[in-house]
Amino acid sequence: MQKQIKSALISVFYKDNLENIVKKLGEQGVTIYSTGGTQKFIEDLGVKCVAVEELTAYPSILGGRVKTLHPKIFGGILARRENLQDLEQLAQYAIPELDLVIVDLYPFEETVKSTKEEQTIIEKIDIGGVSLIRAAGKNYKDVVIVASKDQYADLEQVLNNGNGTSIEDRRAFAAKAFEVCANYDVAISQYFLNNEPAAYFQVSAPQGQIMRYGENPHQKGVFYGNLSEIFNKLHGKELSYNNLVDVDAACQLIQEFTETTFAVIKHTNVCGIASRPTLKAAWDAALAGDKESAFGGVLVTNAVIDKTTAESISEIFFEILIAPGFDADALTVLQAKKNRILLQQLQPVKAPYVYKNVLNGVLLQENDKGNYQEWNEAGARPSTPAEKADLEFANLVCKHLKSNAIALVKDKQLIGKGCGQTSRIDSLRHAIAKAAQFNFDLKGAAMASDAFFPFDDCVRIAHEEGITSVIQPGGSMRDNDSIEFCKQNGMVMVMTGTRHFRH
Repeated sequence: MQKQIKSALISVFYKDNLENIVKKLGEQGVTIYSTGGTQKFIEDLGVKCVAVEELTAYPSILGGRVKTLHPKIFGGILARRENLQDLEQLAQYAIPELDLVIVDLYPFEETVKSTKEEQTIIEKIDIGGVSLIRAAGKNYKDVVIVASKDQYADLEQVLNNGNGTSIEDRRAFAAKAFEVCANYDVAISQYFLNNEPAAYFQVSAPQGQIMRYGENPHQKGVFYGNLSEIFNKLHGKELSYNNLVDVDAACQLIQEFTETTFAVIKHTNVCGIASRPTLKAAWDAALAGDKESAFGGVLVTNAVIDKTTAESISEIFFEILIAPGFDADALTVLQAKKNRILLQQLQPVKAPYVYKNVLNGVLLQENDKGNYQEWNEAGARPSTPAEKADLEFANLVCKHLKSNAIALVKDKQLIGKGCGQTSRIDSLRHAIAKAAQFNFDLKGAAMASDAFFPFDDCVRIAHEEGITSVIQPGGSMRDNDSIEFCKQNGMVMVMTGTRHFRH
């Protein structure tokens, strides 16, 4: 059923793009009620407006905390137009029907980001706005609710049609309005929880884009979040579902390193990474770690891309390159291929928690932070400075590989890795095979394991290959077997106390 808008309540914080709507309502003879700054905005456009205080016969009180919370406002919104008793009470108490409500909410989330002053934040908890939105949404059969400036264009289109609003229109506006309220409530709840565990799983993120498809073409996919806060997309095709998963893995990895570092990611696992004094040297070493797997990979660095490095990178096929910046001449080189995705990273990826849906529910955990809790030299001798640097590097790389994970490192370069295997010894064999495939000498290399060695078989094999230092969390009932073997064979064994499973 089409309904004409004859009256409207408008009270908004953001007035951007509201001008055309106000003028259109004025042209259509709609009676407009408003408050404070919005009333002035409307009147300055030359459109007649009735002050809410005139309707309620009550002033705005408590410093503006109470303006619209009044039966003459909520009665006009909640009255059921087909209910004779409701209409009789409207007439009895001189309450006008309100057909359109345009309100938005105080900028709570923005305020939390901009200040730590609690009183300032508390004052941005909207009361009247949320109440108006819920009332109008509840009575969507008779009332249009616009709860965000993001909906102004939709409302303007409806008004321009001149045929009133359909039940489908009103229900769609209500659905979006309740989404606005839900997001707002989650933000407030999380502020008060202050990272403490919640009784309910609460996450709210804006819808950034609908993916072409999900992990596979027959699966639908949607990304909820704001990519523009993290990246400036400089070139290339649209990011896919799988691209975003790999980009997240790449960013999480590169954030671990302060030296000039380059990494190659394939299916969320790092297949090549190195730290070097110059970016070109870091790239060459990262690529050398696994030239085969680098094909079609995601590249990431923590340094600005220069022309020399760009020219070298361009010799291989890759999907995405992420960097904090690009020299102008480097961009010219890299943009030669139209589909390459070039992302300038503007800020770190902040992921305090990890979520996973299982068994019709959700698992939540803190993100895996740091490298190690302790540095317990339990082997035949203390590590040298060079060995310690490689062990620290290897442990961080191992942290970002799927379990069971083994990383082999030499001179801050990943030269072999095994991950996602059903046994740790299979991961080690895979890592050794990778090193051999690209002609790396394992003598003097460091080995990292994401979890303890249940037996001494891994350190025995490592020793046979010339590996001289090992880092692992410890915690096995048979830790002593591996420790004793290292002691008897001159190997470094560092126990960290920190397991880095990544399922």
